Amino acid sequence: MQVSVAYALPEQQWWLNVDIAEGATVMAAIHKSGLLELNKDINLEHQKVGIFGRLVSLETALAEGDRVEIYRPITWQGDDDDDD
Repeated sequence: MQVSVAYALPEQQWWLNVDIAEGATVMAAIHKSGLLELNKDINLEHQKVGIFGRLVSLETALAEGDRVEIYRPITWQGDDDDDD
């Protein structure tokens, strides 16, 4: 079956189609996509993943046409000037 794996950085985005076996997991699709080799900054122990915007675990089984998304950590870069 075919699924896609998506990951986005501010300067570059990936949306890769992957052929995987029926019942394959999110983790299997991510590994097969090659994104972990392309982006050494991905740390699945700390980053969340989802399918079409819904958070799931790495062990979640996929269905035909699913889009696996790897989410970057949210960071805050607010003003240091809190004297208001």
